[in-house]
Amino acid sequence: MFLQIDPDNPLKKDIKRASWVLSEGGVIAYPTDTIYGIGCDLFNKDAIERIYRIKRLPKYKQLSFICRDIKQVSEFAQVSNMAYKIIKSLAPGPFTFILNSTRNVPKIMMNKRREVGIRIVSNPICSSLLEELENPLINTSATVEEGEYMSDPYEIYEKFGNELDMVIDGGISFSDPSTVIDLTASEPVIVRQGRGDASKVL
Repeated sequence: MFLQIDPDNPLKKDIKRASWVLSEGGVIAYPTDTIYGIGCDLFNKDAIERIYRIKRLPKYKQLSFICRDIKQVSEFAQVSNMAYKIIKSLAPGPFTFILNSTRNVPKIMMNKRREVGIRIVSNPICSSLLEELENPLINTSATVEEGEYMSDPYEIYEKFGNELDMVIDGGISFSDPSTVIDLTASEPVIVRQGRGDASKVL
């Protein structure tokens, strides 16, 4: 299914349609404030396993997920005072924060160090989806191959269309991934420099 949604003012009926696909265990491609993501409901184990097969990822490759706000982040991660201030300053935006997880995170999403990667995005379509779905949304990049990101929803549909339940067309996206910041220690560390500029905060 290919669904066009206004990137600035997404219609409620379109968001409900996409959210229903997710709630039924579907896997979709959707826009973020960086590149397009491929994802599903955080609590659907079968759908998560489908993503690993679609992306041909080894099981040790950890997936990140998107929360609607910092309050929801605190349900799934341990947010120190330092982490809270940084997230509050940078989010919503093009950043992924590595945090120590809580017990609310499904086991399939955990690594040996019990860390998770979490985003809060500013894209209206993605934000509306999270509000409607209520659960966090799995987020892995739509890629041709490692490091080659797809920014055109039509290209995503051509490559993954038969394996996805829906591709949302929210326009051409940015071609840079998020900046990844590790907040698990006493001092923040930039793991990957992407679209987001954290220099004023860090």
